[in-house]
Order: sequence, then C-alpha cells, then structure tokens
Amino acid sequence: MLSAEELERYARHIVLREVGGPGQNALKQAAVLVIGAGGLGAPALMYLAAAGVGRLGVIDDDIVSLSNLQRQIIHATPDVGKRKVDSAAAQIHALNPHVRFEAHAARLDAKNAMTLLADYDLVLDGSDNFETRYLVSDACFLARKPLITAALGQFDASLTTIRAHEKNADGEFNPTYRCLFPEPPPPGTVPACAEAGVMGALAGILGSMMALEAIREIVGFGESLVGRLLMVDARAMRFETLRYTRDPQNPLNGDAPSITDLSGHR
Repeated sequence: MLSAEELERYARHIVLREVGGPGQNALKQAAVLVIGAGGLGAPALMYLAAAGVGRLGVIDDDIVSLSNLQRQIIHATPDVGKRKVDSAAAQIHALNPHVRFEAHAARLDAKNAMTLLADYDLVLDGSDNFETRYLVSDACFLARKPLITAALGQFDASLTTIRAHEKNADGEFNPTYRCLFPEPPPPGTVPACAEAGVMGALAGILGSMMALEAIREIVGFGESLVGRLLMVDARAMRFETLRYTRDPQNPLNGDAPSITDLSGHR
C-alpha cells in the first residue's frame, strides 16, 4: 500500500487513468536493474527513482571523471573521483528516499550476469560497447527477463524492447537483439564516445525514453516497443520507427538454437 506521503508524491501519476493507484503500486513492487550509470543510465535512473520504482539496481565499475558531467547528470562536480554507483546512490536517496537502491560496483561479465539478473524483474541496458550489449541480451533471454536497450551515436540514437523469451499473439517467439543485429561490427569500425563525441542532451532524451518504456512495461499501458526499433535523428529532430521480426536463423530462439549458456562470452 502507498503511504500518505507517497500518495502526495505520486499524485500526478495516480490521477492518470492509465496508471492510477494500481499502476503506482506496481511501480513500487518492481525491481529494475540498470546496466551503467553513464549517459543513458543516469537520466533513466533518476526518472525511475522519481516515478517510484521500489527497488533500483545499477552495475558500473567506473569512477566519475570531469568529462562525464556534460551528459551524465546523476553525477556532480564534487563527485569527480568517486565511484559512479556511490554518487548515483546519494543522488537517488536525495531525490526519493522511498526507493531501495542497490549498488553493484563491478563490471558485468559472463560469470556474474545470471546471478545478478535473477534478482530483478526488468533490465535496462545503457552500456556503451557491443560486447556488453550482446552479453546482456543473451543473459536476459536465458534468464527470461525483459530488456530495454538503447544506443547512442553522435547525433543519432535508437531504442527497443526485447521479450524474446515470450511468444506473440500468433504463437511465435518475439525477436531477439540478434535478430536486429546478427553480428557486432568489426573492431575499430565504430569509434568510441571519447573519439567521436556525443551530444549530451541526446543522452538525456534517450535515457528518459528508456525510463518511460520501463514504466510502460511495468504498468502495462500503451503499445510496447517489442519488435519495433525507435530511431532518433537529432540533426533533423526526426523520429522514425522500424518494425523487425524474429529471424529463424538466430542462435537464441531460432529454429535450431545454438546459444544455451554464456560460455561464448568473457
């Protein structure tokens, strides 16, 4: 049940017909894991905390640097040199003390992924490298966890939701991340953020949209991004949606699955 203070705090949610008291209670009971407290994870964490998600976890082994502050708004200048999970914890507690925050000061890998994911209902991947994205996607499928994943370019970004462990209304499995991107690009072909740069406000837009999609998944209103890739072009301020379907050749839930554990990942 929501306390009197929580009823006041979340009043603007509760008056929404699509959310109401039951939806806000669902948020309070939810447990969400965010991969990375960086450009995408920072705004996502703040809006999920503000929304009243009862238990928020974040895994990140990095420390705050001055160059992070252009986009990673959960951290502040006095936090430079601190662990990101610690500065994130302080900010979230200041924003909403009703949220139980769980800091995992580690790097997600094949050894800890399944154990970590087991404690959460929903995963948001805000990582900045393909190695982690494929690991998270495979782990979420094996753990039967829904995944919201986003990626940033310099002035472009994308967002989708993966529920590949579930079937659609036609009885077919939903598409996997590997249906959308069968293979990672060759090493060196996609420059890192430090080399190419990124528009800070664009990270804020996508991180907020990740939080919105997570809230929608938990509460259950509207149309999911399962099987749809939302693409943002910040130069033209254009939003487009591409539909994609399950690839029968994909190695997770294809006709002849070949990935049954995370042994192929480091």
